[in-house]
Amino acid sequence: MKRSSLCTFLLITSTLTLPAHSQDKAGAFNPQISLILDGQYASYNNEPADYELPGFTLGGEAGLPEEGFTLGHSELTLSANIDDKFFGQFNLAFAEHDGEVETEIEEAFFETVGLGQGFTVRGGRFFSGLGYLNLQHKHAWDFTDAPLVYAGIFGNKYLDDGIRLSWVAPTDLYLELGAELFSGSRFPASGEHSGAGSKVAFVNIGGDIGVSHSWQSGISYFYADVKDRESGGHGHGHEEGDAEEGMIETPSFTGDNDVIGLNLIYKWAPNGNYKNRNFKLQGEYFQRDEDGIVSMLGSDPLEQSSFDGDQKGYYLQAIYQFMPQWRAGLRYDRIESDNSGDDEEILEEAGLLDEGGTPKRTSVMLEWIPSEFSRIRLQYNRDKSYENEDDQIYLQYTFSLGSHGSHTF
Repeated sequence: MKRSSLCTFLLITSTLTLPAHSQDKAGAFNPQISLILDGQYASYNNEPADYELPGFTLGGEAGLPEEGFTLGHSELTLSANIDDKFFGQFNLAFAEHDGEVETEIEEAFFETVGLGQGFTVRGGRFFSGLGYLNLQHKHAWDFTDAPLVYAGIFGNKYLDDGIRLSWVAPTDLYLELGAELFSGSRFPASGEHSGAGSKVAFVNIGGDIGVSHSWQSGISYFYADVKDRESGGHGHGHEEGDAEEGMIETPSFTGDNDVIGLNLIYKWAPNGNYKNRNFKLQGEYFQRDEDGIVSMLGSDPLEQSSFDGDQKGYYLQAIYQFMPQWRAGLRYDRIESDNSGDDEEILEEAGLLDEGGTPKRTSVMLEWIPSEFSRIRLQYNRDKSYENEDDQIYLQYTFSLGSHGSHTF
């Protein structure tokens, strides 16, 4: 396999491109500017505020989007080569929740250019390299929502402030090794740390099979020293910090968090030409072990229980572009937990007991892609995540304006 052949297959991705940097073109404008417009219509049988994942503490951005017509997750990105040594990118995300527009600095990082010997250093705020889907911005996902295992373990995605060192081996077979140190202040980590509060290591390997097939697999490890991690997902009727003001009892976890993940991706396009037809099979598995204390903040006296958490899950999805401008997809995801502690009443209040069920969900989607800059998607979920089964329908638009580069594999 030659590297040029692998690079060709790196283009067999979602046809809507990510406004990430392309170092060979980043000097064309200073800076490059990209805007992603995203919005959707959502419909549910159940009340979205009642959503839960039994056995898992929702945090980060986990939870159902608001019902009806809403603005989605729009992004404004500025990026450019700083000089011949560094590249920089700044990404501002916009979303609406409860009638208010929320703005977040999603990414703000520098990255070395031409460091040599296959090494790259990235520093600032960025998406972690753990897993496969976590590296992608939300608008680049093949489905409107995150897989259940990402929602339950990472709060949909994990990004933080830190530094990454990665190395690509000078071999025909693609081999990448990476290590990251983060502040550990963001879900599923939490709290203030004098050093690195969370750590990530990953290995990715991939290659081509002839001219029509390519593959990539990876393994990743995540560790976090968690301090007073509260539930923070949308739709829980409170904001983080309310418990400290005595407004509501909120579950809080302090302890160790260990996650190991595996991923495998296969792609096909006839003779390497992805424009008319292509197929992608993608799957990931994660297992998390947690050991510590669960406290009910706001309770008087303070209620606590030991916690030994064993949580795992996977998703498997297939995406087929069966003709120009049209793609269809099928996804199945499932998670399960086996949590224990010395006070099951506290764990039940915290939502950390499985309630005798195994959350699972089946999703189908159809999308029309007039060009690489626009997409209209219809998605249906049969969600059996919690007590009452739910039929969920999403109609989503995503438009890309301005400069943009290609996705990774």
